[in-house]
Amino acid sequence: MKLLAATIFVVGLASASAAEAAVYVVGAQANSSSGGVGASTISLTGGQNFTVNVAPSDLWSAGALPRWSNANGLIGDLFATGSDNSGEAAGTLIGQDFGTWTQNGLTAAFGTLVGEIGGVFKVLGTSYTGTAWGAGTLNLYYWDSNSADNAGAIDAFVTASSAVPEPATWALMIGGFGLAGQALRSRKRILSITA
Repeated sequence: MKLLAATIFVVGLASASAAEAAVYVVGAQANSSSGGVGASTISLTGGQNFTVNVAPSDLWSAGALPRWSNANGLIGDLFATGSDNSGEAAGTLIGQDFGTWTQNGLTAAFGTLVGEIGGVFKVLGTSYTGTAWGAGTLNLYYWDSNSADNAGAIDAFVTASSAVPEPATWALMIGGFGLAGQALRSRKRILSITA
């Protein structure tokens, strides 16, 4: 009985924290902040927890060498590995600090992965965990001033916690609490009989 109650309780809690997750391809040209459109991802409510993760080895480009970067943008020297997306020989300088670009009230490094919700833009980079700063669809952008010479794409893994548990989740949780309470009452009764 206790095992059943604990199992239902754990299942209920796991369902309550259920998450929506998917991988979205964000193109440096198609999803450029200048000349492209945001890659539409998930719908969020204000304050809802979400994460965006991109492999640091996943690269895209703002044009001629040395303009390859990961989702953190062109913030320092980056050398080709010989097997990365740039196609350059190992050891070749493929990226370096390229400064920042200001657009839509945000200043960020060129080549940075940026998120937008309700017209407000924020830096996401290779790893973001936080709450939605507004309600609406999370759109992802490659941050730059000219999309014409951009190349490559990255895979962004987006996860959001459920904002409100589903009715079935509530039923599981309430049932779990009820069974846990019943198990505690039975235990107290057994303990008082044996004492």
